[in-house]
Amino acid sequence: QVQLVESGGGLVQDGGSLRLSCEASGRTFNPGTMGWCRQAPGKEREFVGALTWNLGRTYYSDSVKGRFTISRGNAKNTVYLQMNSLKAEDTAVYYCTTYWTIVTNRCESDYWGQGTQVTVSS
Repeated sequence: QVQLVESGGGLVQDGGSLRLSCEASGRTFNPGTMGWCRQAPGKEREFVGALTWNLGRTYYSDSVKGRFTISRGNAKNTVYLQMNSLKAEDTAVYYCTTYWTIVTNRCESDYWGQGTQVTVSS
């Protein structure tokens, strides 16, 4: 079993920055991919970005490319989502997720954190 805990959400002005953190725990945690998805009110959950655990390759949706960066923390089993140049349309609950395989463009995991709210005021 894998547990994921996100933190770092909050309220920020348009153009501002936030960094989300995700800490994973589990008896034998060795993922293929760590990812981030988000869900805005009334909308489906959408892919934000992903990082392949062993090679460290990153993938992003077109809507966040160039503004968001996923990185692996020095602490074991931690991944970050650095969000710059935030826009009102980035307002959503952000979820950390993980896969045993390589998944770079969708949100179809069995493992999710509780989510953290990001609100961007215009």
